[in-house]
Amino acid sequence: MNRLFASLLLACATAAQAQVPPALPYDAALESKVQQRLARMTLDEKVGQMCQLTADPLTDMARTKGTGRFTFDPKAIERVVGQYKVGSILNAPLTTAQTPEAYARFIEAIQKVSMKQIGIPNLYGLDQNHGTTYTLGGTIFPQNINLGATFNRELTRRSTEICAYETRACLVPWTFNPTIDLARHAAWPRFWENFGEDTYVNAELGRAAVLGYQGDNPNSIDRYHIAACLKHYMAYGAPVSGRDRTPSSVSRSDMREKHFEPFRAAVQSGVLSIMVNSGVDNGMPFHANKQLLTDWLKRDLNWDGMLVTDWADIDNLYKRDRVANNKKEAIAMAINAGIDMSMDPYDVGFTDLLKQCVNEGLVPMSRIDDAVSRILRMKFRLGLFDAPTWNWRRDYPLFGSAQHADVARQSAEESMVLLKNEGQLLPLRAGQKILLAGPNANSLRALNGGWTYTWQGHRTDELAPQYKTIYEAMAERFGQDKVTLSQGVVYPKADEANSNWAADSMADLAATLRAAQAADVIVACVGENSYCETPGNLTDLHLSPNQRTLVKELAKTGKPIVLVLSEGRPRLVGDIEPLAQSVVNIMLPGNHGGEALARLLAGDANFSGRLPFTYPRFANALTTYDYKPMESVGTMEGNYNYDAQVYVQWPFGAGVSYTDFAYSNLRVSPAQFAVSDTLTVQIDVQNIGQRVGKEAVLLYSHDLAASSTPDVRRLRAFDKIELQPGEKRTVTLRLPAADLAFVGYDGKWRLEAGDFLLFAGNQQQRISCTATHLWTTPNR
Repeated sequence: MNRLFASLLLACATAAQAQVPPALPYDAALESKVQQRLARMTLDEKVGQMCQLTADPLTDMARTKGTGRFTFDPKAIERVVGQYKVGSILNAPLTTAQTPEAYARFIEAIQKVSMKQIGIPNLYGLDQNHGTTYTLGGTIFPQNINLGATFNRELTRRSTEICAYETRACLVPWTFNPTIDLARHAAWPRFWENFGEDTYVNAELGRAAVLGYQGDNPNSIDRYHIAACLKHYMAYGAPVSGRDRTPSSVSRSDMREKHFEPFRAAVQSGVLSIMVNSGVDNGMPFHANKQLLTDWLKRDLNWDGMLVTDWADIDNLYKRDRVANNKKEAIAMAINAGIDMSMDPYDVGFTDLLKQCVNEGLVPMSRIDDAVSRILRMKFRLGLFDAPTWNWRRDYPLFGSAQHADVARQSAEESMVLLKNEGQLLPLRAGQKILLAGPNANSLRALNGGWTYTWQGHRTDELAPQYKTIYEAMAERFGQDKVTLSQGVVYPKADEANSNWAADSMADLAATLRAAQAADVIVACVGENSYCETPGNLTDLHLSPNQRTLVKELAKTGKPIVLVLSEGRPRLVGDIEPLAQSVVNIMLPGNHGGEALARLLAGDANFSGRLPFTYPRFANALTTYDYKPMESVGTMEGNYNYDAQVYVQWPFGAGVSYTDFAYSNLRVSPAQFAVSDTLTVQIDVQNIGQRVGKEAVLLYSHDLAASSTPDVRRLRAFDKIELQPGEKRTVTLRLPAADLAFVGYDGKWRLEAGDFLLFAGNQQQRISCTATHLWTTPNR
């Protein structure tokens, strides 16, 4: 028995009830049902509930092979659900989007066996990560990084609300979203699954997403909402190397102050489940970290929700991370640390090994009962005991509707960021001849990214041909005779690119240059093909050499260039950005992204997106907006020529529009405050341009002096408003004084007496905290 396992075993008792209000509302009747059901369960039934398998073991591969149509295996369902009592199934069958009817038939068969054999409904989960991404015919929204760029809570909530409705239409009550890891490393291949790099944005939009998915009453989820699952708890987005599933090295103060905060906010909003980070931080795998799983999350927040592993991550404890000697030891380690359900995802042997752990005293029955109670509680909250299936045909008439598409289109429009517009090249003028170039100009796959119909998103053009690429949308808006497509660089066919997403090649560059000579303006659509997770790792953050060569050659024609960046993370473009008069970062706007971009370029709509991350300029100068003062101090006097400077291509919050906004009269009340106060911040914003526009008003703070060196700025509040030309409005933002606190070197929250700056736009106001406050509890 190794030392880590032994230490965890000694500390495996269920944590005592925390002296804090419950994160989820206590319901005595609900709790009585949970405990009554638990009391009737055998050990076999309990360990079965803690196991989650993917759909593949329940698939009739012989009947499915070659047909392209999913067929389930009734005998396999009987064995997995009936014999082994498996409590949850996940994933799209064949890892490919299915119709609502296919899901419904499959889940009906699973629930029939589950209710007959054990009297407990199964819990089916899907990665519906940006709309109904694993459902054919449903509504696809922009990826989360785009929703971050909207700075729009209401739009985020509405998009997840629609996703919940359409997911329920498939008889699926659970999604593994939202992702609120914090995208802190630009090279990380899951950068686009988050709402950006900032703690507050992820907390606010994560909260909005949870409310959209679950509704207002987490104890009673209605038939039009689903359970959310936060992921990935936590610091997944800060790998030292930038590569997926590689170690992070985050200080405990940063872990508490920045990475934990979005999860705390979503837990306090009622989220029912959380998925754990696959990685390792400071040598400790998250799946074995009792302090973070049980103490920080369950005990300190008094949260009675359910923790699920990521894909096969208990296996990683012994196969990859070498903190356990075998699978049984790894299972005991993870369950004792606080894991409630294991996404195994193929092997029902987990149940036998967990049973052995209990019988041998490696896992106490109290921990099993706690885990199963959490799983049962979630199923009761979803109403699955009363109605394990429902009338999916009758009750969801708006599935895939035009009404839902309008919200997706608005989300795409509000997420696109205009970063540069020299000489007012945009909006494009009527009658101009436009050349569409670049590999992303005619690709739905590139507009959507991963988690779209398939895991890698490589079949999007095949499975969603009814939607418009950028070229098709531009031709429709500006006229087929005015828009020419000559890409110059292309991606391989989908089957090839699935294993090599980064590949591209030149394609008759001479023809593209000839087409440029006949055009009035060039729209160069460059960026990335789709990828997801570890396959998306890269070794060079620069945009591909072929695409950069294309832009350089197009610039030699002397024609003005609109550079459109369609990418899941910020690829370096420092050598080609000066060649473009206008730059638009559309990121991954989804199926309606082509239409949204065409409307924006035409001036039918106005840009309002702002970057929710820092866009780097150099590969060896990656940073985030909340860096420390010592990183940018200029040149020191004397013999020591110390020159520290932060270089970025575009800063966090960058973005302009077709109109201009003027800020004035920032005022704060009270200007002198204590920890219990809530500051009222008001600022006047006026549209001084000629077009209607939306403005994201961002309020930052800076602690002028503190016992731990403060960040140069932190986003503390935001709101989004729409103003007509000439219209002026007072924006009011509420800022609890406690939000200005930080976590010190000792790991404790503190608000220290002293001065702060609050600033928005070009306005700033100095305010003062009158007394130091130190929190005695782990959370504010």
